[in-house]
Amino acid sequence: MNRLIEQLISCPYCGEQIEVLVDGSQSEQSYIEDCFVCCRPILLNVQVDDDEFVFITANHENE
Repeated sequence: MNRLIEQLISCPYCGEQIEVLVDGSQSEQSYIEDCFVCCRPILLNVQVDDDEFVFITANHENE
Protein backbone atom coordinates (compact mmCIF):
# COMPACT_ATOMS: atom_id res chain seq x y z
CA MET A 1 0.00 0.00 0.00
CA ASN A 2 1.37 3.43 -0.94
CA ARG A 3 0.90 5.75 1.97
CA LEU A 4 2.27 9.28 1.83
CA ILE A 5 3.16 10.74 5.22
CA GLU A 6 3.52 14.50 5.69
CA GLN A 7 6.56 15.61 7.68
CA LEU A 8 8.11 18.97 8.52
CA ILE A 9 11.86 19.42 8.15
CA SER A 10 14.20 22.40 8.45
CA CYS A 11 16.14 23.32 5.33
CA PRO A 12 19.88 22.91 6.07
CA TYR A 13 20.60 25.98 3.91
CA CYS A 14 18.03 28.67 4.82
CA GLY A 15 16.59 27.17 8.04
CA GLU A 16 12.96 27.50 6.94
CA GLN A 17 10.56 24.71 7.85
CA ILE A 18 9.15 22.96 4.81
CA GLU A 19 6.73 20.08 4.38
CA VAL A 20 7.83 16.93 2.59
CA LEU A 21 5.84 13.83 1.66
CA VAL A 22 7.42 10.50 2.62
CA ASP A 23 6.48 7.15 1.07
CA GLY A 24 5.40 5.09 4.09
CA SER A 25 5.70 1.82 2.16
CA GLN A 26 9.52 2.08 2.05
CA SER A 27 11.36 1.43 5.32
CA GLU A 28 14.58 3.17 4.18
CA GLN A 29 15.05 5.70 1.42
CA SER A 30 17.32 8.52 0.32
CA TYR A 31 16.47 11.15 -2.21
CA ILE A 32 17.02 14.80 -3.16
CA GLU A 33 14.24 17.35 -2.84
CA ASP A 34 14.57 21.08 -3.49
CA CYS A 35 13.70 23.54 -0.74
CA PHE A 36 10.47 25.36 -1.60
CA VAL A 37 11.90 28.58 -0.15
CA CYS A 38 15.53 28.85 -1.33
CA CYS A 39 15.37 26.20 -4.13
CA ARG A 40 18.60 24.48 -3.03
CA PRO A 41 18.86 20.66 -3.14
CA ILE A 42 18.38 18.84 0.17
CA LEU A 43 19.56 15.26 0.67
CA LEU A 44 16.86 13.47 2.68
CA ASN A 45 17.64 10.20 4.45
CA VAL A 46 14.39 8.64 5.64
CA GLN A 47 13.58 5.69 7.88
CA VAL A 48 10.00 4.53 8.50
CA ASP A 49 9.28 1.91 11.17
CA ASP A 50 6.38 -0.56 11.27
CA ASP A 51 4.21 1.93 13.20
CA GLU A 52 4.87 4.56 10.49
CA PHE A 53 7.08 6.61 12.80
CA VAL A 54 9.30 8.64 10.47
CA PHE A 55 12.88 9.73 11.15
CA ILE A 56 14.40 12.15 8.63
CA THR A 57 17.84 13.71 8.38
CA ALA A 58 18.11 16.67 6.03
CA ASN A 59 21.61 17.54 4.83
CA HIS A 60 23.33 19.64 2.20
CA GLU A 61 23.40 17.79 -1.12
CA ASN A 62 27.12 16.94 -0.86
CA GLU A 63 27.21 15.73 2.75
